[in-house]
Amino acid sequence: SEKTAERVLGVLTDHPFETLDITGGAPELNPSFRMLAGKARRAGKRVSVRTNLTVFFEPGMETYPEWYRDQGVELVASLPYYLEDGVDRVRGGGTYRKSIEALQKLNRLGYGADSSGLPLSLVYNPQGMFLAPSQCSLESEYRRELKDRFGIIFTRLYTFSNMPVGRFREFLVRTGNLDKYLEKLASAYNPATLEGVMCRHILSV
Repeated sequence: SEKTAERVLGVLTDHPFETLDITGGAPELNPSFRMLAGKARRAGKRVSVRTNLTVFFEPGMETYPEWYRDQGVELVASLPYYLEDGVDRVRGGGTYRKSIEALQKLNRLGYGADSSGLPLSLVYNPQGMFLAPSQCSLESEYRRELKDRFGIIFTRLYTFSNMPVGRFREFLVRTGNLDKYLEKLASAYNPATLEGVMCRHILSV
């Protein structure tokens, strides 16, 4: 709500927080979003927004790429895979085409170029009950495929494994695979990652 957004701004400006990280799917659809992100930038805070890219094609959302550029907002965009079938099967027909078009527009505005100061990161999610591959090697594949086929550049790629919650958990339960997937997560546990666990450094609202 607008009241919550105002309270977030108050805490953000009254304390030594450096970054406002606004998560998606499509946070742009919230009526208080532009006020929240804009005022945070004017207060000198770093603002990072996680967007699904296709929101730019919704009515009234078309000007967001230019607004992001003018505000100096960092973008983290969901692109489940670099091939069309892998995206449309997860997100619905036409999603890949819209995502590519949105990324090309963001590139034209300066996003993803090292010299622009406008970071554009991508996010990969596995499409089933398996763990994400090496972030470094997959990033190289994304860079090669997107650059060669569409001229798209980006800053970095993040890989996230799916947590057994929400619709994904329902799928695991329905197919009898919940225990198997939990065992897979447990066997991949890496204590070296504990220092970077987000909840140790981020206040979630």
